[in-house]
Amino acid sequence: MKKALDLVAEANAEIESIPAAEALALAEDADVTIVDLRDIRERMREGFVPGSVHAPRGMLEFWVDPESPYHRDVFASGKRLVFYCQSGWRSALATKAVQDMGLERVAHVSDGFKGWVDAGGPVLKTDDGREPK
Repeated sequence: MKKALDLVAEANAEIESIPAAEALALAEDADVTIVDLRDIRERMREGFVPGSVHAPRGMLEFWVDPESPYHRDVFASGKRLVFYCQSGWRSALATKAVQDMGLERVAHVSDGFKGWVDAGGPVLKTDDGREPK
């Protein structure tokens, strides 16, 4: 039986991984969309990368698939997508999954939101975990 971290290691061997310190610069790039895969409760509790798109991990493949009734246009924008979760595990699996679905301009933050915070990245915290309008 494979363990979860075996799957993460296999994914990391096939995807682009970016340390949070490098992702900080990408957050300002108009051709990049930062995608937060964490649960809404994590966003409420810990905050999130300002301007990031929230795509809960459990819905990602359905939001990416243009034939799904749940499809979100942000995933068909052609922009580079950079995924993050808390520590880089879910984002590695998610990046591999969407890459397998045909998205080419994808990467993940290898040290996750924790790495983002440790690198001094800006964090937005709202009561509902959503970007203010």
